[in-house]
Amino acid sequence: MNESLKSFRKNLTAGKVYRRQELERWSNAIDRHLGELVKEGDLKKLSQGLYYAPKKTKFGEAPPDENTLLKGFLQDDQFIVVTPNMYNNLNLGLTQLYNKTWVYNHKRKGSFTLGNRKFEFKLKSSFPNTLSKEYVLVDMLNNLSELAEDTGTVLAQLKKRVADYNFDNLYEMATKYGNSMTKKLVKNLHKNNELVYA
Repeated sequence: MNESLKSFRKNLTAGKVYRRQELERWSNAIDRHLGELVKEGDLKKLSQGLYYAPKKTKFGEAPPDENTLLKGFLQDDQFIVVTPNMYNNLNLGLTQLYNKTWVYNHKRKGSFTLGNRKFEFKLKSSFPNTLSKEYVLVDMLNNLSELAEDTGTVLAQLKKRVADYNFDNLYEMATKYGNSMTKKLVKNLHKNNELVYA
């Protein structure tokens, strides 16, 4: 193995996701070196221009965790991950399983496959730093049209279970992150303790 490739390999940190331009600083023949390191298993190609240095465990190679993968792809940590499967934990009778993972962020839009995982990146002007039950409910209301379940039944359940939520937090989440229909629904719920869906 030539010295320049050895030197390149020494700079890699197991478990880290790299963009091609980050790796260029360690190589005078980046495409050849990337090809060799991928062939030897020191790097795994996740998508065009995105690589992962595998972490070895006693069970074999560990794939990058979701947060590391998305940070490497977006090159920042300004994102949250939402899946409609989270709605099933709201105790509103939802049971449908979805093969969708949405990444709310400020940079990218569209569907991307990273490694063997598919993500749909959605541009959002704002979102909270962490997911609360109230935010997930607001997100569900924002995406009612995406649900396989009957929306009337879901909203009727919400009317019955509204006491399960911190209403001040719910109102704040709806005001900050809800679309116009969600804001209207939560406002009506607050005002009349009933949901009007129109």
